[in-house]
Amino acid sequence: MFIDQVDIYLKAGDGGNGLVAYRREKYVPMGGPAGGDGGNGADIIFEVDEGLRTLMDFRYQRHFKAQRGQNGMSANAHGKNSEPLVLKVPPGTVIKRKDTGETLADLTQHGARAVVAKGGRGGRGNSRFATSRNPAPDFAENGEPGEEFEVIMELKLMADVGLVGFPSVGKSTMLSAVSKAKPKIGNYPFTTIKPNLGVVATSDGRSFVMADLPGLIEGASEGTGLGHQFLRHVERTKVIVHVIDISGTEGRDAVEDYRTIRNEMALYNEKLIQRPEVIVLNKVDLVSDEEVFDRFEKEVGVDSEIYRISAVTHQNLDEMLYRVADLLEETDAVEDIPENTDERVVYRHEKDRDAFEITRDDDGAYVVSGASIERIFKMTDFNRDAAVRRFARQMRTMGIDDALRDRGIEAGDTVRILGGEFEFVE
Repeated sequence: MFIDQVDIYLKAGDGGNGLVAYRREKYVPMGGPAGGDGGNGADIIFEVDEGLRTLMDFRYQRHFKAQRGQNGMSANAHGKNSEPLVLKVPPGTVIKRKDTGETLADLTQHGARAVVAKGGRGGRGNSRFATSRNPAPDFAENGEPGEEFEVIMELKLMADVGLVGFPSVGKSTMLSAVSKAKPKIGNYPFTTIKPNLGVVATSDGRSFVMADLPGLIEGASEGTGLGHQFLRHVERTKVIVHVIDISGTEGRDAVEDYRTIRNEMALYNEKLIQRPEVIVLNKVDLVSDEEVFDRFEKEVGVDSEIYRISAVTHQNLDEMLYRVADLLEETDAVEDIPENTDERVVYRHEKDRDAFEITRDDDGAYVVSGASIERIFKMTDFNRDAAVRRFARQMRTMGIDDALRDRGIEAGDTVRILGGEFEFVE
């Protein structure tokens, strides 16, 4: 089964907790703190495996949780860092955050890797907080939470040549004629509902990968029919072979079909119509009037080369394949088709780490939220008074206390962070 888009949930490993410990060695007076740091949580890494052709592995397992780091140990021993969780994907996989649409990775080459979800840092042990004023701290940090979010995985086929055209124009028949691929063939709309790949070998020793893509209809650029499923795969192809039913047996107008599909590709991505193109007039074995060809060439009026073929009888297939192979060689030498054709450039930057927001719950409690304060909350061990006092100091340093006063908080009012409740004390 060909799967080219899935949503999955990722949870990178949390960092291990730091330890509160003290040295108890003979002949070592006032040994001091000796709690080690926790290990780092595991990252989630995506890696390209050229042997894969589909996202089928992610169809049924959609939750991936990496291991947390090992907790710190006594004698200042550092907890073990967890090994990353590596997920194998086919070439042409694009990974985006579901909530923001931000592109996190665009993987095209075999062996390429991208860290998509970052594991949490290990918490620091109490020996890391020793100072001249507090030589024996009795608190440590919990591990930092790993990143957690949902992503959308899209597969854009890495084919050299893409067959485009309306449904039932003969694309699947043509692919089966020029390669060993065995696509489903039928004379009804949307026979091809998934892309099919075939390796084409010309008689002069050249070869390339050709993709038979799902049929396109008017409105595809807005998602009609198979819409974006079709156009997403066209983005990766270097040469486009535009297949047209010139026989008119389906009651279609060849010129209008050509213009419609070109228009839909331009509406989706203007770069698509700038790709090298070969126009193939298929089913010539069913045409008895030569004026049909002259009319098409006259009304279309394009510079692209036009070939008259029959996928069923194999008429003129070799000549067309030679030209496609030539265009691929010229494209590689003259114009490097960008691997990522998305016009948007995403700049990942650190947001204001100390940004926070204060709201009110229905019961009157003040709710403080924000990435930084929530991270500090999760890394605080509230079973230790010293850690609680440190958390209070961090809130003051971030300006949360003053912001609460500006909102009208009074002594004894409740402050809530991630479900934890505190009493505000002046």
